[in-house]
Amino acid sequence: MFTKFPQISTLYEKVFLRNLRKCVADPVLREKLTPKDPIGCKRVLLSNDYYPALTRDNVHVETEDISRVTASGIDTVDGTTHQVDAIILGTGFTATDFLAPMRISGRGGKSLNDEWRAGAEAYLGITVSGFPNMFMLYGPNTNLGHNSIILMLESQMRYVLEAVKKLHDNSLRWIDVRDAAQGNFNDEIHKRVSATIWDRECSSWYKTAAGKNTNNWPGFTFTYNALTRSVNLDDYDTTQLVS
Repeated sequence: MFTKFPQISTLYEKVFLRNLRKCVADPVLREKLTPKDPIGCKRVLLSNDYYPALTRDNVHVETEDISRVTASGIDTVDGTTHQVDAIILGTGFTATDFLAPMRISGRGGKSLNDEWRAGAEAYLGITVSGFPNMFMLYGPNTNLGHNSIILMLESQMRYVLEAVKKLHDNSLRWIDVRDAAQGNFNDEIHKRVSATIWDRECSSWYKTAAGKNTNNWPGFTFTYNALTRSVNLDDYDTTQLVS
């Protein structure tokens, strides 16, 4: 549904709306709780048993924008002051800032922060051209919205271990993924991402501020497993150890 057949989402949306009507009788509150984005475009909640709590007499769901926080409460843009005892700031996280606050330098003094300024990219989500012998786990475009990330991490760890073994067995000082290999891989990734639910017109932590999806893998986990099954040194520039 997320990657190949988005039309299936219509069925799930009908089930969701039926359940919401069952749990929330107030049409105004129900409208506030109805997502405006297609299912899967943002992170999917796997629990919906919190709806009854929102219908209690001592609970109020406020969706107006906040204008300011005062010593005693919160003012919203409609001019209402909400008296509160405590505020929990739960605004999510910036998953597209892969490096903050780290600084990593590569060949010729290039900075990985500069290389990723327009959005992080990596070959197989593991190596970056110009940064020899740098291997990542859970790198760009290896996040999942439909399966366990453990499967991706296991594939990456196997790949990295084989790369280290090839360094040793071939008496290599370093390997550095070629720019063409990385570019071709990322062109294909973003072509496929553009057809998924994650690239629809909604804001999410999957995307940069410019709208580039740097987080999600646009296919099946077994496809990624196959792509990382072995290290092809033809994809890399190499330098021998000097004896």
